[in-house]
Amino acid sequence: MNRTKKVAAEAATTAGRGLVLGVTAVAGSVTLFVLSVLSIAFIALGIGVFTTPHVLRAVRAHANRRRLLAATWSDVRIPVPYRPMPADLRTGVTGQVERTTLMLKDPATWRDLAWLLVDMTAGAVVAFVSLGLFAYPVEGLVLAAGLWRVFEEGGSYWYGFVPVHSQFTGVLAALLGAAIAAVGVRYAKDVQRGHFLLAKSLLAPSQDQELAQRVAHLTETRHDAVDTSAAELRRIERDLHDGAQARLVAMGMDLGTIEALIEKNPAKAKELIAHARKSSAEALTELRDLVRGIHPPVLAERGLGDAVKALALRLPVETDVQVDLPGRAEAPVESAAYFAVSEILTNAIKHANADRVWVDMTYAESMLRVSVGDNGVGGARIGSGTGLSGLERRLGTFDGILAVSSPAGGPTMVTVEIPCELS
Repeated sequence: MNRTKKVAAEAATTAGRGLVLGVTAVAGSVTLFVLSVLSIAFIALGIGVFTTPHVLRAVRAHANRRRLLAATWSDVRIPVPYRPMPADLRTGVTGQVERTTLMLKDPATWRDLAWLLVDMTAGAVVAFVSLGLFAYPVEGLVLAAGLWRVFEEGGSYWYGFVPVHSQFTGVLAALLGAAIAAVGVRYAKDVQRGHFLLAKSLLAPSQDQELAQRVAHLTETRHDAVDTSAAELRRIERDLHDGAQARLVAMGMDLGTIEALIEKNPAKAKELIAHARKSSAEALTELRDLVRGIHPPVLAERGLGDAVKALALRLPVETDVQVDLPGRAEAPVESAAYFAVSEILTNAIKHANADRVWVDMTYAESMLRVSVGDNGVGGARIGSGTGLSGLERRLGTFDGILAVSSPAGGPTMVTVEIPCELS
């Protein structure tokens, strides 16, 4: 019984997804394709200069939404190949002309338009086929239940290749519908995957373009890694100079004074010894904190899951940590994931006004995935100058991905994915 319910639920989900894809392909892709063609054509009249960037941004949002569904529903990864816009674009008419020119020179723009044309035709057909594999059998059951009588006077009603004109032929229609439903249970997901693979064939960049993007990405992440390393070294040097080093210097001066007073003023010497002992303890504490900031001992000893749990225990809000990791990643990956979670949790406490936080850590298909959510006010985003933007760059060193979902009013969900192997 449970197996039947599970199959029925999966069938309903697949049919619903087919309906969403089909309607989106017809309504969304047709509308955006027509608007894009008109807007580009009106560039010669001057109007298109102002409308084209907005229309093409809508096209990209539509394509990115399909990329998200492809990854979520069928595990089909479609790269995002858009060229970044310069940060110093001018405003006014000159800026609009420059923005329009840059977008039209981007090969990804023309791939998007080609995809719209295919999506509203072949893509829509494939999507509706995955829906029809479950919707069409319902008609066969209804015919067998007595609907065939409605068509009795007008002759046979064809259901597939079965002419329905009696109860017997109605039962045959129901059997054909059951066979189609069985095919749907087995192959509907593959049909939907074919829809996304069709989109990937048009939206994904060519091998040469992907290689060029890869080189550019590696160059950027190399610079980020060097900058991050230099900044970390400066932080360590500053903390040592202002903290433990200053205390050790003061303790050395105290010991020199003690040496001079040990015979002349034993009471004062004892007082300075006590002060020196206190300074040594404080210096040791600061050194431990510094080491913990570089690589927490619990992370090295017990792994990422226990380290994040220990981190959660120090938070002033209710925190739920779920860990499902079958092994341990390499130390640099664990360290990157740990400090990413630490920064995300710090942001949730400081800026989100959350009173509940949850962390979910899993590993599947050579990908470490960490999701951090909170019930705060929302509004978090990746942008220039934000902490999340810096975190995204640091994760890029490991080919990691940072995704943020944070509508106004919350909740916020930040997901980190890092490709790696566990041991």
